Amino acid sequence: MRNVDSRIITDAQTGIHENLSKVIKKHLSTQYRKPISGHTQKAFDKISRRVDESIEGGAPLILDSCCGTAVSTRIIALDNPNALVIGIDRSAVRLEKEYNNELPENAILVQAECADFWSLAENAGWKLHKHTILYPNPYPKTKHLKRRWHGHPAFPLLLSLGGELELRSNWKVYTEEFCEALNIATPSGMNCSSVETFQTDAPLTLFEKKYQNSGQELYRVKISL
Repeated sequence: MRNVDSRIITDAQTGIHENLSKVIKKHLSTQYRKPISGHTQKAFDKISRRVDESIEGGAPLILDSCCGTAVSTRIIALDNPNALVIGIDRSAVRLEKEYNNELPENAILVQAECADFWSLAENAGWKLHKHTILYPNPYPKTKHLKRRWHGHPAFPLLLSLGGELELRSNWKVYTEEFCEALNIATPSGMNCSSVETFQTDAPLTLFEKKYQNSGQELYRVKISL
């Protein structure tokens, strides 16, 4: 059955933003200097010892940024039992949603601003095994390019954390821009040549399930940084 409540993105760009290259190059030439929010610093300090011990023990580190209600964090942790999986979202309300499945022992949920958290992780020298960004707010209006992660000043931090990066969206332009941003930011060649259309029998998020059930196309970019 199709979900009529799942709306296709409208009032949006129809192609890659004309200022994408200019914005990316500007952010690459400057340092991210935004003051770290107090609650993010506190949240980072709270888990940093466990993360350091996990890294020293050889466990892979996975970030699930913008995890929302952390459905994806739970699934990723169960699929990667030897890894430490950190789900990050700015909303305590979303993170506190209760589900029948408990949080796996190898998963941590953190209320934090993703960009600030990435900055702290980079300063701490963390290197990721995998990083997922699943269905972020697409900000589809042309004037909001700099609110998208690939147009955000924190984009270089995202790249520096390394690992296998996977972004999913139901808006093709977002994934195409993200792919192009990767190529602009890494002249040596990440070779992000195409965006993949996919379907899944095991949705990672409630949004993914809703979009697929309503007949929308799903898109993803996967690349090893």
